[in-house]
Amino acid sequence: MATGTAADGTVGKALEVLDRVAAHGRPVRFSDLLAESAYPKATLYRLLQTLVHQGLLTQDEATGSYRPGLRLLRLAHAAWATASLAPIARPWLDTLAMETGETIHLAQLDQGQVLYVDKRNAARPVEMYSSAGKVGPAYCTGVGKAMLAFLPPAALPGVLARQSFHRFTPATLDSAEKLTAELAEVRARGHAFDREEHEPGIICCAVPILTRGGRVIGALSVTSTTARSTLETLAAGAGRLRDLAAQIAAAAEDWQFPEAG
Repeated sequence: MATGTAADGTVGKALEVLDRVAAHGRPVRFSDLLAESAYPKATLYRLLQTLVHQGLLTQDEATGSYRPGLRLLRLAHAAWATASLAPIARPWLDTLAMETGETIHLAQLDQGQVLYVDKRNAARPVEMYSSAGKVGPAYCTGVGKAMLAFLPPAALPGVLARQSFHRFTPATLDSAEKLTAELAEVRARGHAFDREEHEPGIICCAVPILTRGGRVIGALSVTSTTARSTLETLAAGAGRLRDLAAQIAAAAEDWQFPEAG
């Protein structure tokens, strides 16, 4: 979650409050926000009212609760269309979904975390954490490790410092040392795995999407379950994944994406 600093001023504080409202995933009352906020009551109220006036939040007249406003949808759509790989990669995701019948993820790295920018559900859909627009951990997901492994060496320590290393399952890598060792293996073989590290029963094979110069602009994965597939089966399709990732990268070459990190 973004945190406002003195240098960010009022804008940074307002965005932090906006993040907190959005993180609840439901309408949230002022009292709940105040209980978790570092700001005084008057400051928090002023920031909330500014966000409401700007259309970034909506306040329910009956309950007084706050939720994200429609202006955010317009901004999100603009970001999706101009800074996301999703519009470019759509035909390749459709192809991969048809070929495999499995869940397909397209992700980018944002502030050291995974941002899922597009998804295709499996022919037999399985409930899982990911969805387009959702943020997930990088250290315990296939797409996250695929991107981390190909970051410039100078950028990696800063990104590792942003990982929580919370242990979601018994298979989760829970330290920077363990993750660093696995990232070396990912670089050597060219693809990453999720070995039920984020969710029990969910496995995947992922590859980075790299520009011709080797810059990471995203990751592509095929995700399945232990009930109907194995890591070996998914790994057998890694070559096809790399081919499609290269095609996506070539199509994106004329676009200017933010540096991953």
